Amino acid sequence: MIRKLSPWIWPVLQLSIAALLLSLLWRAADGPAAARSLAQANWVWLVLAVAMLTLQTILSAMRWRLTALQLGMSFGTGHAIREYYLAQVINQSLPGGMIGDAGRAYRAREQAGLLASGQAVVIERLIGQIAMFLTLAAGFLATSLVPGGLDWPRWLALVVAALLLTGLLLPPLVLAATRFQGVTGRGASAISTALRKTLADRKVLPGQIALSIGTTLCNLSAFAFCAYAVGVALPLSAIVALVPLILFTMLIPISVSGWGLREGAAAALLPLAGATASGGLASSVAFGLCFIVAVLPGVIFLRLKPRASGVNL
Repeated sequence: MIRKLSPWIWPVLQLSIAALLLSLLWRAADGPAAARSLAQANWVWLVLAVAMLTLQTILSAMRWRLTALQLGMSFGTGHAIREYYLAQVINQSLPGGMIGDAGRAYRAREQAGLLASGQAVVIERLIGQIAMFLTLAAGFLATSLVPGGLDWPRWLALVVAALLLTGLLLPPLVLAATRFQGVTGRGASAISTALRKTLADRKVLPGQIALSIGTTLCNLSAFAFCAYAVGVALPLSAIVALVPLILFTMLIPISVSGWGLREGAAAALLPLAGATASGGLASSVAFGLCFIVAVLPGVIFLRLKPRASGVNL
């Protein structure tokens, strides 16, 4: 009996954590005020947010196609967009946040094998996070050093500085690990080789940079538009320094698609830019709902049989 129930323990726990966090935030961040802001939201801003998130999906799909091409897989833009939508709607529907991406890698395995298709998916997501990381780094430095920037609490500044330092140390650590013997060295070498092919190659680097800047701008703009919709006017300093931190919480795999964690971060961080905790909560909930709406086209593809990954559409 225990073995049969065990696969469900973690998903149920994630759902429970998301519900618990949202319940606590309802009390701590003036949930009724946030609900009123959402009820009175400006639909023009929300439509713009959905448009930005839709464009983000398209650009991400194009980045995946470009990355996969470097690893021996060839498929058309239409196929990439369809697969990306399908993966996103599954990610939003099920606890874990990566199940849809795993399926995307599995269905693309025919041309170059499961390892290469898995690398393409992981590296594509990683490249997007690198762009967001660099935006956070630039925003943090600018708002910390330039007069009139954000008033970072000391503890938070130390946390962000530690996060940035860790991120900067990862590439040399991976490079150093390639010298190790055994599984560690082989794994690091495989990662290093794949990254050189998909990111450092001069043929694809300009495209990767352009697409990643585009996806980052779309995500930040979408969150800012959602904030404007509920009456929270975020300055540029907050958009480039605080919003990336808020969105990074969605990567922590203890909730469902970041629900609860993202709202908690928004309620805690946006007051640094003059917003209220309830405004931060409302902004994040609006972003989450807009993201769900933006990936709804993926529901259509759940009913369609995926075509072979080699078909150019």
